[in-house]
Amino acid sequence: MKLRNISAAAMLFFSAIVFGQKSQDKQYVFFLHNKFLEEHSLTDKHPKYGVAEYEPILRQLKSENTVVISEKRKSEKDPSIYAVKVKNQIDSLMKKGIPASHITIVGTSQGGYIAQYISHYEKNPQLKFVIIGATFKEDSLEKDKNFRLYGKILSITEKTDEGHVQMSEEQRFVRSGIKDFKEIELNTGLSHGFLFRALNDWIAPTKDWISRK
Repeated sequence: MKLRNISAAAMLFFSAIVFGQKSQDKQYVFFLHNKFLEEHSLTDKHPKYGVAEYEPILRQLKSENTVVISEKRKSEKDPSIYAVKVKNQIDSLMKKGIPASHITIVGTSQGGYIAQYISHYEKNPQLKFVIIGATFKEDSLEKDKNFRLYGKILSITEKTDEGHVQMSEEQRFVRSGIKDFKEIELNTGLSHGFLFRALNDWIAPTKDWISRK
């Protein structure tokens, strides 16, 4: 099975999931890619950052105990709309008996904004989130004074990513009162391109967050 067809596999998974202890012990990861891939093929090169290593990232996130659910989504002006689609898939998993604590939403750049919308919609303190390169000064989410985050959140930023701020500095985080939170600032020198690559710098802490209790 090619990873680019993983969305079809996900639909089969939702309709034919095997119940029982073995299934519920697994971790389920929703990976949401950056905006560049919404409008370009998997082999197109960003003029500054190169190819977005979507499939290598999926391969690294996957393990014997981890089910990765992802798709190369189409361009969507409003990330909140796609967030509803993923929320429905998460709700479907939980209705089938998968604990919220076994579900992680990982988003890079635009995918990170979608993940924050999912956090806001779900309002579930047990869901895990990894927000990568998706916190910028006066970004769109800061304009909504009622926007709050929920869940167990790991924020990963890059020191050389122009205009970024730490999530802990964002008003949406300050007003949310998140109790289970960690933030990491990398210094790869790759600017926003750090999240285009399947770098262990951000993948390793992401996998640690996925596997944590």
